[in-house]
Amino acid sequence: MALKCGIVGLPNVGKSTLFNCLSSAKAQSANFPFCTIEPNVGVITVPDNRLTALSEHVNPEKIVPTTVEIVDIAGLVKGASKGEGLGNQFLGNIRECDAIIHVLRCFEDGNIVHVDGSVDPARDKDVIDTELQLKDLETVEKNLEKAKKMARTGDKMFKKSVEVLEMYQSHLEQGKSARSLELDDKAKELVSDMMLLTNKPVLYVCNVDEASAVSGNAFTQKVEELVADEKCEVIYLCASIESDISEFDTYEEKQMFLEEMGLSEPGVNTLIASAYKLLQLETYFTAGVKEVRAWTIHKGMTAPKAAGVIHTDFEKGFIRAEVIKYDDFVQLGSESACRDAGKLHVEGKEYIVEDGDIMHFRFNV
Repeated sequence: MALKCGIVGLPNVGKSTLFNCLSSAKAQSANFPFCTIEPNVGVITVPDNRLTALSEHVNPEKIVPTTVEIVDIAGLVKGASKGEGLGNQFLGNIRECDAIIHVLRCFEDGNIVHVDGSVDPARDKDVIDTELQLKDLETVEKNLEKAKKMARTGDKMFKKSVEVLEMYQSHLEQGKSARSLELDDKAKELVSDMMLLTNKPVLYVCNVDEASAVSGNAFTQKVEELVADEKCEVIYLCASIESDISEFDTYEEKQMFLEEMGLSEPGVNTLIASAYKLLQLETYFTAGVKEVRAWTIHKGMTAPKAAGVIHTDFEKGFIRAEVIKYDDFVQLGSESACRDAGKLHVEGKEYIVEDGDIMHFRFNV
């Protein structure tokens, strides 16, 4: 399941530093590498200590974590929606992403010049939001024009599409993002092919100075107040600290450094986990001597759909799923012990997979 988050922000807010730090995001006990697909696209592993715990019981030949793609989208500038600063190319990159990680500069540093001359995360956020909203307005107006032509034929579906598009048009013209427009699922489905930029879920990352890495500062407080009604998450980290962490070779060295800084884990771990949550994703596991592996699914997936993530044949020929809860497996130590204790459950096609389930699928094609 290829899932992609785009990092956006103005120039010199710390996006590329953050992207480079993500290149060193490794799980605790294994070297899970970052790889670059293109110059600005990387595949990063989702930190999950449960993989380590399962592997200690199973002792597999290999451990395979689940991943998310991160795209470093070059700094947007005012006028990007009209093509300024290669804006069309970068906005196109955002369109291909499932979610947006919006980096805001929340630190003062005279050596790093801000593109607008001063540090103001509220202003910076407004610049990015405005450019994305203007691009969406352009998309909506083009689709509205087509829908109105089709609606003249009397087609009820296109008449409804016109109504929905006009709501989006009015909403965007007021300087509001599409994601904040309250619509039912049927109305959203009518225009889902537009792939509106401001309809994507967003995670705000405040890049702070070292002294603010634990508790934030006045800038981060301002951001939290600003986005309070957006139903989104705000995290803060210090890109320079993350850069230092990435230089250490061993897990032990990193932990010692984190303790000195008063941090429990690298900020990039929090970012990756938050991005995973942002996309409403969950993890189930398969565990055997060949491999212990994490699989990404959308929250609420049924057992056959989850099986299809491994291979489409698993979904087509699904018979049943044998399920062990993670806590039971770790407590009892093996599949056979869980079976003997009555902790292995056989589930059918209607079963909704839960985060952390250890699954074994039976199928016939």
